[in-house]
Amino acid sequence: MKTEKLLNTKEISYEEWKKSRMKGIGGSDAAAIVGLNRYKSPLRVYLEKIGEAPEVEDNERMYWGRILENLVAKEFEKRTGKKVRRVNAILQHPEYDFMIANIDRRVVGENAILECKTTSQWNEKEWKDDEVPQEYIIQVQHYMAVTGTEKAYIAVLIGGNKFLYKEIERDEELIDLLIEKEKEFWKMVEDRTPPVLDGSKDAEEILKYMYPNAIEGTEVVLPDENVEFIERRKELDKQKKELESNIKAIDNRLKQLIGENEKAKCGTYILSYKNIKSSRFDTKKFKKEHDDLYKKYIKETFYRKFEIKEVK
Repeated sequence: MKTEKLLNTKEISYEEWKKSRMKGIGGSDAAAIVGLNRYKSPLRVYLEKIGEAPEVEDNERMYWGRILENLVAKEFEKRTGKKVRRVNAILQHPEYDFMIANIDRRVVGENAILECKTTSQWNEKEWKDDEVPQEYIIQVQHYMAVTGTEKAYIAVLIGGNKFLYKEIERDEELIDLLIEKEKEFWKMVEDRTPPVLDGSKDAEEILKYMYPNAIEGTEVVLPDENVEFIERRKELDKQKKELESNIKAIDNRLKQLIGENEKAKCGTYILSYKNIKSSRFDTKKFKKEHDDLYKKYIKETFYRKFEIKEVK
C-alpha cells in the first residue's frame, strides 16, 4: 500500500497547517467522530471541515505539546535504542482520500510510527499498567490505516518528570469500523448535513457560538416527534434526583461515622471531612451602603437560559 502525500509541511506556517486539515479527517478528528475526544465534539469537527467553526485560541497545553514533541521523540530513541525520523507531510489514504494523517515520526527499520504526547500528572492513572487513553488508540489506528503500518508506539511525558511508552498493534477490525464511520461523516460534510449533537461541554460551547442570542418575542413550533425527547428528559431528570438523593444519604451516613474527626480510613479509601474557611463579598450590604460605587462597577452579562414547562 503506497500512501499519498497531500502536502509538504516543512515550510508552511501553523495557520496554513490548520487550514490544510479542512481537506480530510485526521487522527484526532477520528477520535472525536466516534465520541472519544475529550476536547472536541463531532459537531466541531464538522464545522471545521466546512470552514465555519469558532476559532480555537492557542493555549499553554497546545503550545508545550508542540515544543516538547521533539524531546519526547529523542527520549524514546534513548530508552529503546530505536531510531525515528520526522515526516514533513500530511499523508493521505490511497483509496479513501478523505482520510489524512499528520504523524509525528516514522520508526526506522520497522513498519511502525511514533506518536508523542505530553500530559499532566493528574492524568497519570490513564496510563497505568497497560492502559492507554481510548482517544489515542483511535488516533493511532487511524494513522495506521492511512500509512499501512503494522504497529504504533505512543510515547508520553507525564507531569514533566515521568516518561513511558506503549506499543499498539494494528487492529483490522477496529480500522474497518473507523473507515465506515469516517465515510459516513465525510458524506455529511459533503452534503452539508451536521451530525447530531452529543452531551459534551464542547457541543454546548458550539451551540453558544451558533446561537448566542434569542430574538425577543419570537417562537417556533417544533414537530410532535420531539415530545418523545422531552418526556425522556423528564424521566432522566427524575432518575437524576433519585440518584443524587441516594448519594446524599450515603454521604450523610459517612459524615456521621467520621463525627468530629478530620479524616477516616476505610479499606483502600481515605475520607476527609475538614473545616473550610470561606470569605465572600457581601454584595447586598455593599449595594445598600455604597449604591453609587456599586452602580459604577457593576457589569451586566447576558446568557440564554433553557427551561421546559408543561402546559396544562
